[in-house]
Amino acid sequence: MTRTAVLILAGTAEARELAAQLARQPDLRVISSLAGRTGDPDRPAGEVRIGGFGGVAGLTGWLAAQHVAAVIDATHPFAQAVSAHAAAACARSRTPLLRLLRPPWTAVPGDDWHEVGSLQAAADLLPSAGRRAFLTTGRLGLPVFAALDRTWFLIRCVSPPAGPLPAARHLILARGAYDADAERAIMTRHRIDVLVTKNSGGELTAGKLAAARDIGLPVIVIRRPPLADVPSCSSPDEAEAWLLRQLTGRDDRRTT
Repeated sequence: MTRTAVLILAGTAEARELAAQLARQPDLRVISSLAGRTGDPDRPAGEVRIGGFGGVAGLTGWLAAQHVAAVIDATHPFAQAVSAHAAAACARSRTPLLRLLRPPWTAVPGDDWHEVGSLQAAADLLPSAGRRAFLTTGRLGLPVFAALDRTWFLIRCVSPPAGPLPAARHLILARGAYDADAERAIMTRHRIDVLVTKNSGGELTAGKLAAARDIGLPVIVIRRPPLADVPSCSSPDEAEAWLLRQLTGRDDRRTT
């Protein structure tokens, strides 16, 4: 039986959930693409490829070579370059594209948020916000904070970071989920007085926001970057229904 190829640009919990759902469809060839920036990643169901495509031209050629019928961009909300390449490559190849993007976090009563537009803006604001920072922005942007010599950092990321790091620091390597009680205990134990995070959204890592609210800590929140204007949804179920409509004109989900 010839199966229809579908590409998921992956790396998020939503991408893994979607791949598991689509892998139940016997007539689909589900291919999840991971950037390869995280060691020992959680592997989705179906086929997995690791590494970049070589820009827009490389992805356009790959889509044609693999006869991909549709692409679902379920990358991290801050994966701006990958999303831009996907939009351009799908436009060139006339491949249907959907972005699966989890909703951002929003402040609630009791939050003390200070929203900024970039990692550099967060680093510029940090010295006036606190002296002991819990930094949860991922490993790739850590060099931006390396020159801050009056701030002690508790840094958490999934894989060991490379490049310059702040001199006064303690590093935790861990993968979510993180619940609010555990986050509160970490913040209390390390005497944290400011949290720095990207507005990634999702439940897996929202516990730190609840913990900061309970303790009364300020939170420096980095806003999401602008993304290309493509059709979007916010859940794996919506993405699956869209895909089935694209391929067959139906939206009933078959499971086995």
